[in-house]
Parts: sequence; structure tokens; C-alpha cells
Amino acid sequence: MPEHQFRFEDGAAYERMMGKWSRLAGDVFLDWLSPARGLRWIDVGCGNGAFTELIVERCAPAAVKGVDPSPAQLAFARTRPAARLAHFQQGDAMALPSADDSFDAAVMALVIFFVTDPAKGVGEMARVVRRGGTVAAYAWDMLGGGFPPEPILAEMRAMAVTPPRPPSVGASRMEALQALWTGAGLEAIATREIIVQRTFADFDDFWTTSLLGSTVGPIVSAMSAGDAERLKAAVCARLPADAAGRITCGARANAITGRVAK
Repeated sequence: MPEHQFRFEDGAAYERMMGKWSRLAGDVFLDWLSPARGLRWIDVGCGNGAFTELIVERCAPAAVKGVDPSPAQLAFARTRPAARLAHFQQGDAMALPSADDSFDAAVMALVIFFVTDPAKGVGEMARVVRRGGTVAAYAWDMLGGGFPPEPILAEMRAMAVTPPRPPSVGASRMEALQALWTGAGLEAIATREIIVQRTFADFDDFWTTSLLGSTVGPIVSAMSAGDAERLKAAVCARLPADAAGRITCGARANAITGRVAK
């Protein structure tokens, strides 16, 4: 089976599958950053606005700009309560539609491995942030098994099916993030690991939710009925349920922050 590309166009489906995971990790990330109130933020690769909403809810920002290449994701973001303050604009992480020194903080939430040239993306974040401002990101450790759908991807690999992989998957590793931040000339670099868990009502809840909002679902749909059932059974066996039938899964992200030189 050919390798598939990640595409996120359905904001509602993405919210059910990844939006909740994003909020779980995003809460830990913001606790760690402990930003001041009243900052001007840019959320690079904001998608359907899941993390932008956290900024608005938790950080009392003066202004927030969300940038993403997907019109459909941005349309969903504009329906969120965060849109009362946040401005959403279509744009490329490697050519941000903002002037130099426009923001106090730039963040990439679960995005850097989608950027074709991560170094250019980090450089753009540093460009639009004022001197002394913050440039930060967190990314699922995909190569280390930290991606939320990993139970499904692992069983796909066991069946010789090529799982989807973002174009810059190596950027999700901690050492790669450190090299990117150092290469951008950022100072006071700090890192941490983020571990989160999510509980599903039962295996079917996990399965149907995990197939939404990404290319994992289309790959399963393209399988023969027999192969799809074998995959589902293997994943089910990998995920034991508790006494109430609930499934609890974990995910792990690598986080980094740095400061633009004064």
C-alpha cells in the first residue's frame, strides 16, 4: 500500500479525534510556560483553533492571531468562542503573514512535523516575535511511539501496511527541537516531556474516534473487509478495558521554549 499524506480538512472530525488530545497536552504546556497576562500571541498552524481557544481561555491575551493553510479548518475555528478575540488568517508557517516584532509569543501546537522546512518555520516565529519574547512548541513524539493513534499504527506496521507519516516527522524528537531552537538563535532554551491520558467509553468509542480527522480512517476504509477486521481485533487485544469496559490510552509530546535575543 502506498504511503499516505496527512490532510486535515474536517474541523469537526478533527476536534473529536485530535482536538481533545490537543487540549490535554495544551493545558500541561501552558502550565509549564506560565505566561504573563496581556500578551500578543500568534498560534502557527492553528488548525481548527483548539489550542487558540486555550490561549484565550487561560492567558487573558491582549490579542491572538491564528494562522493555518486550511480554509476548512479556519472556518471551524471561527465558530469557536475564542473568535470573539482571536483573528484567524490563512497562511504558511514558512512565510507568516505578519510584520517583524508583531507579537510577544509565538507557538506551534502539534504542528512542527507538518512544516516542510522546520528550521524556516522556527525562524519565522522568531522573526515576528519582539526581542525578549517567547517562541515555543510541543509535538507528539511520533518516532518514539507518543502519537495518540500509535496502537493502530503499530498494528498496521505489523500487517506490512505503511502508516501515514508527516513530512518532517524527525522534528518531533527532543534533540531535533533543541537543534532547531539553537539554530534560530533563541536563548534560555528549556524543554520538557508532556504525558497525557484519555479515557474512552469502550473500544468502539476509541476505534471510531481514532479514525476521524486524519488519513488513518481512509487507509482502514481502503483495506479489504477481512484485513480491516484483523486490524481492529489486533488493536483491541492491545488495549485492555477496565471493569466498566473503558479504554484508557496515553500519548507523549516533547515541548520546548526559548526567548528571542534582546
